[in-house]
This record gives sequence, C-alpha cells and structure tokens, in this order.
Amino acid sequence: MLLVIVNGLALGGLYGMTALVYNVMYSTSKVLSFGTGQFAMVGGIVTAFVVLNLHLPLLIGLAACLVAGGLFGWASEWIAVRRIVAASDEHLWVLSTLALSTMVQEAMGLWWGTDPTPFPRLIRQEFAGAWDQKFWFPIVFSVVMAVGLELFYRRTMTGKVFIAMSEDSFAARARGVATDRMRSLSYVIAGVLGALSGFAAGQLTFADFSLGIGLGLSGFIALALGGIGSSLGALVGGVMLGMMIAFTDHYFGAEYQKTIAIGLLVLLLVVRPQGLFGTNRVRHV
Repeated sequence: MLLVIVNGLALGGLYGMTALVYNVMYSTSKVLSFGTGQFAMVGGIVTAFVVLNLHLPLLIGLAACLVAGGLFGWASEWIAVRRIVAASDEHLWVLSTLALSTMVQEAMGLWWGTDPTPFPRLIRQEFAGAWDQKFWFPIVFSVVMAVGLELFYRRTMTGKVFIAMSEDSFAARARGVATDRMRSLSYVIAGVLGALSGFAAGQLTFADFSLGIGLGLSGFIALALGGIGSSLGALVGGVMLGMMIAFTDHYFGAEYQKTIAIGLLVLLLVVRPQGLFGTNRVRHV
C-alpha cells in the first residue's frame, strides 16, 4: 500500500508541474497550449540522448534539457500563438497549438524512435521500492517549482508584470509594458519548467515520444481541478488526480484510469466550475 501511495504522489507531482506550466503561459496570453505536455517529452528525450548516446555528464544533459525546453517554448509562442492571438479573438490557438504539438511528437518519434528508453539514474542508489528516487524526484521538484513560482510572482518585477497582464493585458500595454515580449518570455520560462519536469520524472515515465499528449491531458485535468492561476491549486489538483489514478490502477486495473479521472473532472466542474482554489473575478465597470 505504501508503494501505491508514493506512486500516486509521484504522478501527482508530475501532473502538478504540468499544471504549473499551463499557468505560466496562461498568465500572459490566456492560451492553454495543447503542446504543454511536449515540453516534458522533449526534455526527457534530449537528456537521454546527451547522457546515454553521447556519453556526456548528467549536468550537461540537464543544461541541454533546459535549453531545448526554452527554445521549444519560444518557438511555440512565435509559431502557434502570437499571430493567432493578434489576428483573431476566437480560440483558434486550440488548432495551432495542437498542430504544432503533433508535428513535434511525430518528428521526435522519427528521430528518437517509438520505443520507451530507460532514463539515466540521477544518483547512485542501492535500494529501491517506495524509496526509489524515481518517485521522490517528481514530488520534490513539484514543490520547489510551485514555491519558486510564487516567489517569482511576489518578489520580482517581471513576475508582477505577468500578474498585471493576467488581470488586463490591454491596461498593461497602455502603461508601457511590452506585452509581446513578456508573453514570449513567459513561454520560454514555461518551456524550461516543462523540460525540467521531464528531467525530474524521466525515470518514472522513461524517454518516450508519446508522453506529451497524455501528460498534457492529465496536467489540464489537474489544472481544472485546482483552479486556473493558483500554484497551490495546481499541486493539489495534481495530487488528487495522481492518487485517484494510482488507487484505480491498484484496485480496478489500468483500463479504468482515464475514465475515472475524466469523470472526476466533470463532477467537480459541475459542482465548482472555477476549481477548488480558483475564484470568479468580477470587474466593476
């Protein structure tokens, strides 16, 4: 039972990190990119390639992972978001981000292969079981990421600009904020954080080209459960979903995981559409 609980917490940490990445991009663009899960996929595969194929040190693999994630984040905003948001108020970014996500997934499959590859061990460890590093790295990284983002939003000028843009991007632009540049920066940060989540959870998920779509869906469910815009909500929603999936797998079988997860989302959205920690913002005009 301890292994089931720890596995649920690890999955919850991974889903929570993905939800946090959604939040970073949404704060400046009001876009929920369907390529969010691909950041972790790219980060995991790049790290595995550098360490296992090129035989370079793990720290170089981590650096390559973060650089690849940042570049992918910048490209996502420039290709799939910027022109769509500028040209139309409709949610056409759903199609553009989904198309880019699919193209990246297929390209990585052609280059890397379609078989999941074991991820390099981050530290030497003689014991396994519930205390294996593959479970604890996602848990620790998710908490550190959430705390770091809260400090970023509260203590830095750039973070406060992100909050201002999330409140009213037009007013922020009127006050002289370079909103296009800030939006691009938020996607670079999101790409780095997403790739870092792939690095943290690599041993749990393996280096797999098909990871992105499922992880993006699970992260979105965690985001909806916790409430858009809340770092605490992202973690709580991720843990709820991770524990639900772990216990469902243990008692009923893996084939019921997604059914119960989506059912939980629908039930919560009926009762509390803004999520557990989300709020209904009312603007006085």
